[in-house]
Amino acid sequence: MDKLKWKKVGSEHVIQDEWIDFRKETYELPDGTVSGPYYAFSRKSYAVIAAVDTEGKFLCVRQYRYGIGEVTCEFAAGGIEVTGHRPSEAEALHAAKRELKEETGYVSDTWKHLLTIPSSATMNDDYAYIYLALNCHRVSEQKLDATEFLNVETHTEKELEEMIQTGKFQQAVHVLAYELVCRELYR
Repeated sequence: MDKLKWKKVGSEHVIQDEWIDFRKETYELPDGTVSGPYYAFSRKSYAVIAAVDTEGKFLCVRQYRYGIGEVTCEFAAGGIEVTGHRPSEAEALHAAKRELKEETGYVSDTWKHLLTIPSSATMNDDYAYIYLALNCHRVSEQKLDATEFLNVETHTEKELEEMIQTGKFQQAVHVLAYELVCRELYR
């Protein structure tokens, strides 16, 4: 394994603020060749919550995603408020519970961690913490951040399956979360 590892020999911050640290990096490859630039970035890890209400429907949110310029349907999700290290399971679960309540007004007493996975190992170093929340029930109105504009929807397993197949449920990690939940609950 060590014969495959690259050695970082240079790094320049292109943009660094509270949201992202975008870098231009140079590496020494296993054969001794120096190669670059390679672009990488750091951002907060985040939690994705595949939430199922008391009627067995998935809680989803619909919101605009500027990266693809479209309104998407996806699960509730949000940043884990830690800096300087990979979040602990406790920090990630706390963020998942907070985000579900803030974005949907729903809570759950039944949580299961399904997977922690790099969001995009090629270019960035954040992790997606995927959770299943069962028997969710509404306890409040949404408490959205100033830049969040989203609607809450519920969908059956069949409806989500169709949305995935037709490109209407587009977030890759959220599709993974759905597949993990189906494996957990239905198969």
